[in-house]
Amino acid sequence: MNAATTSMLGQGSYSTLPPTLIEKLARWLYWPAVAALVVGALYFVFVVYATGQVAWATGLLVLLAAGFYVYLSRGGFAWRYLFPGLAGMLIFIAFPLVYTAQIGFTNYSSTHLLGEGRVREYLLEQHDAVEDQVLGYSLHASGAEYRLVLNADGEAAPRWVSPPLALRAGKDLRVDMSAADATTASGTALPLPELIRHRDALGKLVLVLPDKTELHYLGLREFGPIKPQWTANADDSLTRTADGVVFKPDRNTGFFQSAAGETLQPGFKAFIGVGNYARMLFDAEFRGPFLSIFTWTVVFSALTVFFATAIGMLFAVMLNWEGMRFRTTYRTLLFLPYAVPGFISILVFKGLFNQNFGEINAILDALVGVKPAWFADPFLAKTMLVIVNVWLGYPYVMILCSGLLKSIPADLYEASALAGAGPATNFLKITAPLIIKPLAPLLVSAFAFNFNNFVLIALLTDGRPDFLSTKLPAGQTDILVSYTYRIAFRDSGSDFGLAAAISTLIFFLVAALSLINLRLSAKAQK
Repeated sequence: MNAATTSMLGQGSYSTLPPTLIEKLARWLYWPAVAALVVGALYFVFVVYATGQVAWATGLLVLLAAGFYVYLSRGGFAWRYLFPGLAGMLIFIAFPLVYTAQIGFTNYSSTHLLGEGRVREYLLEQHDAVEDQVLGYSLHASGAEYRLVLNADGEAAPRWVSPPLALRAGKDLRVDMSAADATTASGTALPLPELIRHRDALGKLVLVLPDKTELHYLGLREFGPIKPQWTANADDSLTRTADGVVFKPDRNTGFFQSAAGETLQPGFKAFIGVGNYARMLFDAEFRGPFLSIFTWTVVFSALTVFFATAIGMLFAVMLNWEGMRFRTTYRTLLFLPYAVPGFISILVFKGLFNQNFGEINAILDALVGVKPAWFADPFLAKTMLVIVNVWLGYPYVMILCSGLLKSIPADLYEASALAGAGPATNFLKITAPLIIKPLAPLLVSAFAFNFNNFVLIALLTDGRPDFLSTKLPAGQTDILVSYTYRIAFRDSGSDFGLAAAISTLIFFLVAALSLINLRLSAKAQK
């Protein structure tokens, strides 16, 4: 037997089961595994449904059913490679967009977080103690368990005593109380720290007196009967038990209101239609700052793209001159603003523009004797934002233009030189027209990016200085996305509905820019 035969036998010895047996085992395990996955998926859908999220459970059921159909049936074979991408687009793009747009048609805010049904349940759960029937209590050790003793205020003798209790926090426990006798509460009552330790378990107790009166935990020293503050009516209204006033749900304002205009907290989330969009257009106190911020957003994006393109293209043309010495060194130095992380550059500039201690004001003070208030004056703050954003953006345009310049035939410049044209004519008649066409889609993309440049605003000015006497806090240097963030999460009451409406508007604006970008890209390829 030669070495090759021995090697082949050695390799064959690693297979301990014949292929047919492995295939049979795989077929036996296939359907149990599928059944386990189906059961797990259905259980997950049921858990979501049990939390009250019917729409989410329905959408999840449809998505999982489509997945099982695609991967388990012959008819869905062609979709097996497309399904993950389509599912990802639905979950991470389409669903957030639809959900945000839906919120934009509601009054969802920090005062309208819950649904109407949940607010009604919350109010019906509110109770008041019956003050004239409140009893004090003390807790006494009884071996490994405890006895609870009730007595009225001012009375030393106990009235009622419980059987021995384990006092384990869990479900509500009904305890039948019996009349106290001379041996009741033998021993010292537990001190306050011990009562605090058993507070959760005591809160679960319902003490039932012999006359069937139920006493509930009212605090560290008291048990007593309770009465509901509200009673529910058939028309979804609530009646206050103290005075009989009826509160009806007003689905325009999202509050339970009485006929006299009294409202109950908390409010509930309600559908208000185009109310948030009408507010943007017709509410004068809101429309003023909103239109100013919208205009500044467009101007900020346009100026950034214009100056970054002009400076980047100028540097690219200069660095394209083959007679220039140290071109590589210059190119590296000019590329550094793009290489350094943006947030670091922004924070550095924030220190440089500091009115009292910044180097920029120190230089200006030494040269011309002025120290501009970059962060307090609206015009200077906007100028500072454009300067910093152009600094961060021009290297990108410079790199693009450097690559595009390489594609321009040298013959055109040679013919221009023979005709006696100068550098300015070459740039205006040859370089710029040949660069701007393929560069246009990228400039539109840069405009869309700066339209949503939240990081720059948040780190450099935080939208300040603010507008004065506005209904909602708004900054002079805010752009739409940072203004939306302030409305949703900062100092204006967390008005999620209004923020969602503005976000939807931003989406359509950016979508329009994307369509323009696609059209320009298509023209550039022709």
